[in-house]
Amino acid sequence: MAAGGLKDRAAVTGVGETAYTRETDRSQLELTLAASLAAIADAGLEPKDIDGVIPYGAGGVVAEDFITNFGLPDLRYSALTPMGGASPVAALQSAAMAVATGVANHVLIALGRGSIAGGRITSRLAAMPQMRLVGEFEMVQGCNAPAQFYAPMARRHMALYGTTVDQFAEVAMTCRRHAQRNERAMMRKPMTRDDHHASRMIAEPFRLFDCSLESAGAAAVIVSAAERAPDLQQRPVYIGGVAEGHPDSPSAITQRPDMTRFGLARAAPIAFRMAGVDHGDIDVAQIYDCFTWVVICQLEDLGFCAKGEGGAFVEGGRIGLGGELPVNTHGGLLSEAHIAGMNHIVELVRQLRGECGERQVADAEVGLVTGFGDLGDGAVAIMHR
Repeated sequence: MAAGGLKDRAAVTGVGETAYTRETDRSQLELTLAASLAAIADAGLEPKDIDGVIPYGAGGVVAEDFITNFGLPDLRYSALTPMGGASPVAALQSAAMAVATGVANHVLIALGRGSIAGGRITSRLAAMPQMRLVGEFEMVQGCNAPAQFYAPMARRHMALYGTTVDQFAEVAMTCRRHAQRNERAMMRKPMTRDDHHASRMIAEPFRLFDCSLESAGAAAVIVSAAERAPDLQQRPVYIGGVAEGHPDSPSAITQRPDMTRFGLARAAPIAFRMAGVDHGDIDVAQIYDCFTWVVICQLEDLGFCAKGEGGAFVEGGRIGLGGELPVNTHGGLLSEAHIAGMNHIVELVRQLRGECGERQVADAEVGLVTGFGDLGDGAVAIMHR
């Protein structure tokens, strides 16, 4: 099947979440199963109806966990998309292929995160096989956390294009304002520009409020074959275009000829072409925001502005509710929770269903969600009601 053949062949029919917290006494598997059951119920299905599963590749949960706990007598498709934060959106592509070709009818995509072992993000990164690719150059210089990996990328962007910390702050403040309208969000205290600038330095130029949260919780979605979706409980949200892309060689970030270009730059044209829309058609966007600058760079790689113009693009309320392109209406990874971007997909679906209350984007019909992987992998899905 040609890539364009996936247009509107699959729909998200159910979404589910747990509460988002800093710490939890629930296991990652328990959280994953809870969100999965919520998504299944939201779709009006039962666990036995699920015949495909895509767990989080870095989470240690596998298909057999769902078989053991849910039964799933007809499970006939499982996959992993080990792309870090790009995994959930990349999983939408895999699920869409499965249901479009008849391999499965209803695919569950689920992602859970428990408390960080020892409170250290490095313990999670150590479990990711792709991290060995930064061992030769970055890690020997003492870089062992994402803020340290991406700081040189952000600094290069600032040097080339004049991007500023005030523009970083625009992203952080916008996400926080949106989180204040979201009862699920972990961070709802107002943030000013001075608050952002006064937060402690983590890895120059990233301050604390440039960095995403550490969170425990889970989220899940159901992707169904388009012909089955109208018979289910919720209004279907169709996957119009979807693609993944990988960064330039080599995988070591600091050795690339252009550190300011992500794999998303390769994926975006494919997704827009498949969906048959242009940038002006996008009513709302959920942009992976592990760091404020990563949002700025993705807006460029998506084509909403030229390379180097992302900083100016986020100014003036453009990405806020009521702006030209509302971004991360739930608060994002920066203020709602860091569920590796699965919560971004859930938020987009709810926006397109019109279920978001005081943070609802009026008349939202077409939306976009991205994922960003640990070494610059990218994935994007364009969805519509």
